[in-house]
Amino acid sequence: MQERLNIAVFVDYDNIEIGVKSTLRREFDVSLALDALKERGDVVAKFAYANWGRQEGATRQMAENAVQMVQRIPSPRGDKNGADINLALDALEMAFTHAHVNAFAIVSGDSDFIPLVNKLKEYGKTVFVVGGKAFTSTILQQNCHEFVSYESLLEDGAAIVPSPMPDRRDMRGQGEKSGGGGEKRERGDKRDRGQRPAPLDLAQAMPLVERALQVLERRAVQPQLGLLKSTMLQLDPAFSERAYGAGSFSDFVEKLKKSDFINVSGSGGRYIIERRGGGHGPERVAPKPEEALPGFRDVLETHRMELENGVPGSDLEQWVMQELPDFSLQKYGFQRFEEFLNYAQDKTVVRTEPHEELGLIVNLGAEFYPPALPPPPPEAEADEDDEPQPIVEGQPSIFEPNPPPAKPKKTASRPRKSSGGPTTKRTPRKRKPE
Repeated sequence: MQERLNIAVFVDYDNIEIGVKSTLRREFDVSLALDALKERGDVVAKFAYANWGRQEGATRQMAENAVQMVQRIPSPRGDKNGADINLALDALEMAFTHAHVNAFAIVSGDSDFIPLVNKLKEYGKTVFVVGGKAFTSTILQQNCHEFVSYESLLEDGAAIVPSPMPDRRDMRGQGEKSGGGGEKRERGDKRDRGQRPAPLDLAQAMPLVERALQVLERRAVQPQLGLLKSTMLQLDPAFSERAYGAGSFSDFVEKLKKSDFINVSGSGGRYIIERRGGGHGPERVAPKPEEALPGFRDVLETHRMELENGVPGSDLEQWVMQELPDFSLQKYGFQRFEEFLNYAQDKTVVRTEPHEELGLIVNLGAEFYPPALPPPPPEAEADEDDEPQPIVEGQPSIFEPNPPPAKPKKTASRPRKSSGGPTTKRTPRKRKPE
């Protein structure tokens, strides 16, 4: 029997609040995140970190949901990582001191929490991440046990932020040249705020479904509903059936069955799912997300001058739709343009900055600014010691490590007169002193 999860929730309020407001134009509602986590276990502790003196409107909903508010005191230098450090230290302390807490939920989209997530996993804790797909790092999404997208928790008509569109001529200094039509942009904003995005094509989910079914087949396990979903989450923690227009995983499987992607047998909630073999079913191969980047790069290069100072994401979306008529977000697996920008940012194609009124501000990414080539090494000046040394015969030299042995010199000798017999050496006689 699977162990019941006791979940401790840690909310990085500054990050999640600006992310939701800049991408979804909505106020962050902590109750939506808590309700989603209650479906996965018992929420035993709740903490939220922010400078609450500047968040008077949020303190009420935190108190209503019994969330303990931890005051983040900003440093004189105004560093924004103070809440991240406090949150990480408190989470690790709880992992050591509260043995009954076996699951942690990080409500944030900040990639700085990747080391914390990895460390909690090392300690055997289940880690959930709650954040928006449009602003949560894809690396963070893929490294937790389950990613709960905030977009999937929203219902039509949820709390909407009144966000008037200011005149960018006063804020960006670009005028209407980068706008592309204020009336059209306003209609697009209303569409994004009041309606849920179109569901993704089921063909986008089939590579993950088939991979999960293959894993269960190799384990010789019957692929039932619960096992299939848990296996899919192991392979892709960011999977959500709601992205495909399904209210539950059983509805998602029914959609796959009606579209002839899979075979389903059994009844009474004990469905057995099997892959369709032998070439049956629709032959639809969904394009991969990276296939959307080449055309997107061309649009960025065309508008490079405007992007030097940053443009709102809504303007860039209009340029893409105008210059790439066949471009479709759903075809590449994205429900919103902000999600695609988040993916492109992880690929260093663009760099985004959240703005409460303009939404996401988009700048060119690092790949458009390659590092400069290193300067050539300075030429070595000729030194007197570098001049070639004379080679002396018979003396070792660095230019000839193994010089040949010197030949003996030939000496000229005078010929001796021969007397025909053996010659004897004559010694002079000593003269007697007189």
